[in-house]
Amino acid sequence: MRVLLTGSSGWLGRYLAPLLARNGHEVTGLDVVPGAHTQVIGTVADRALIDRTMGEHGIEAVIHGGALHKPDIVRYPRQAFVDVNVSGTLNLIEAAVAAGNDRFLFTSTTSLMIRADVREGAGEAGAWWMDEDFGPIEPRNIYGITKLAAEQACRLVHREHGIAVAILRTGRFFPEDDDTHAVPSGPNLKANELLNRRLTVEDAAAAHLAALEAAPKIGCDTFILSAPPPFVREEAEELARDARAVIARHHPDAAELYTARGWVLPETIDRVYDPSRAERRFGWRAQSDFGSVLAALRDGTDLPFAHDPDYTSPIIAQERDACMC
Repeated sequence: MRVLLTGSSGWLGRYLAPLLARNGHEVTGLDVVPGAHTQVIGTVADRALIDRTMGEHGIEAVIHGGALHKPDIVRYPRQAFVDVNVSGTLNLIEAAVAAGNDRFLFTSTTSLMIRADVREGAGEAGAWWMDEDFGPIEPRNIYGITKLAAEQACRLVHREHGIAVAILRTGRFFPEDDDTHAVPSGPNLKANELLNRRLTVEDAAAAHLAALEAAPKIGCDTFILSAPPPFVREEAEELARDARAVIARHHPDAAELYTARGWVLPETIDRVYDPSRAERRFGWRAQSDFGSVLAALRDGTDLPFAHDPDYTSPIIAQERDACMC
C-alpha cells in the first residue's frame, strides 16, 4: 500500500516509516524539516502541496502523525496551531477522499482528555479511569483544543464520505525529560508512567501499523494507546490513597528492585489510561509495560524505553541551527 506519512522526521516517524516499509508498504514521508524518511518538505497547511503529493505518489492511505505539540505553545501563536493541527488535518482527509482512499489514520493525544479537574489530581472516586468514553472533554490549552477539533473534523468527513478513520490517542512516548515534573525525573519517571500513562515509541509505531491494516473493519473509532496497566478499575480509590500497596499486590518485588536502583515508586496515582479497546477491535497490545521494566531491573538488561535528556525535535533543532548561522 502506498502510504503518506506526515511527521516523518519526528520521533514517531523515525520508527513508524521503517516499520511500514518492512511490512510491505511504500512510504512517502512529509515533514516541514528534512529527515531520513522524508521525501516531501512542506506543511500540511499547504493544500496545494498535499494535493500534488497525493497525485504524484499515488497515495492510497494517509497516516497523519505531524502536528504542533504542547511544547510548541511557547514558540508559536494559537493561529499556527489552528492552521497546522486543524486545517492541516482537514486538508489531508479531504485529499484522501478525493484520491479515493478508503482509510485515514489520525495520531491524536490523550492530552486533550486532561481537563482542569483531572490535572488537579484524583477525583472523588479515586484515580480517574480514562477510557475512550471518558468525558466531558474540556482541553486545557490550544494544543488539546486543536487536536480535539481535528478529531471532530475526521469524524465529520467519515460521516459524509464513508472513509474509514482510526483516531489514535497516544499516551506519552517522548524520549526527553518531562517539562513539568522534576521529581522523580528521567528514567525513574518514565518507568513509573508505564504503570498508567506511557508506552514505548516502538509500541506506538506497531499500533499504527495494526490500525492501518484493520482500518476498513474499524469504520470510525477512537483508541487510547498506552501500556496495559496492571490495575483494575475497582482499585481506583486505593490508587489515589496508597498506590504502593496496589503495586505491591501486582508486583511484589517492585519496591526492592526500585530501592536497589535508587528509584522511588509513586505514592499515589491520579489517572489510569485504559487501552483495552485497541486490543479488542484491532488486536494491538503494547509489548512493553511496567513488568518489562521490572524484568530489566531484575536481569540487569536495558530498560524497555528510550530516555534521551538531550533530545530536541527536528524543527527546534533546525530553528536553533538557523539562529547560529
